[in-house]
Amino acid sequence: MPNRGTPPEDSSVLIPTDNSTPHKEDLSSKIKEQKIVVDELSNLKKNRKVYRQQQNSNIFFLADRTEMLSESKNILDELKKEYQEIENLEKTKIKK
Repeated sequence: MPNRGTPPEDSSVLIPTDNSTPHKEDLSSKIKEQKIVVDELSNLKKNRKVYRQQQNSNIFFLADRTEMLSESKNILDELKKEYQEIENLEKTKIKK
């Protein structure tokens, strides 16, 4: 599965601040990685093959490109939602 390359300039990229928790920084990094995966899968030609890596292994299996794209988008949405929840918690703590 392609997951390398330079990410496009995107103003919505989440950049952790100095007072960010390690979890928030980790989430931000994962979001950036997932955006690249989604972008790479979106730009593949229809006839290209996509492989999924077996967890904790160096074995790869042929996968459906559209399923992988859909799954990657769902993962990205979940990561963004979790990041937003952390930001909201930080904002409520600051207001108190």
